[in-house]
Amino acid sequence: MTQRRVTHHTFCIERTYPVPPAKVFQAFADPKLKYRWFVSSEGFTTDSYELDFKVGGWERTRGKAPDKSPYTNDTVFHDIVPNARIVFAYQMTYNGEPISVSLTTVELRPSGAGTTLVFTEQDAFLDGHDDGGKMREAGTRGLLDALGKELTGA
Repeated sequence: MTQRRVTHHTFCIERTYPVPPAKVFQAFADPKLKYRWFVSSEGFTTDSYELDFKVGGWERTRGKAPDKSPYTNDTVFHDIVPNARIVFAYQMTYNGEPISVSLTTVELRPSGAGTTLVFTEQDAFLDGHDDGGKMREAGTRGLLDALGKELTGA
């Protein structure tokens, strides 16, 4: 029998984008925009993507990792304050096994003509599916880079 354990990891990333909070918020709320920067990752294939952006709503992604193994990402939105805050929890699976459950807070703070985004995530990695949080944090940094490109049209 596999030994069951949970490893916790928390990280916070700040990014400043040269656009107002409403534009950053829209990139999270609009399914077409979110798909471009969040789901469309190099090496991954997407079988399905759905977004119901409201408190109690959900986001679901199904696809295959670069090694062709199936993965899922299931999100529930717990708090949404337009142009200011998004709080959500999500579970990821890989090859049908739960690998993590996470709580994420996205804060959007006006910064001159732009926005400072504060992304805080608390992860529970399940049964050895962790590397100290390094891959999750690196992946999130990549996603926030992709968000910046989406916002600036780069």
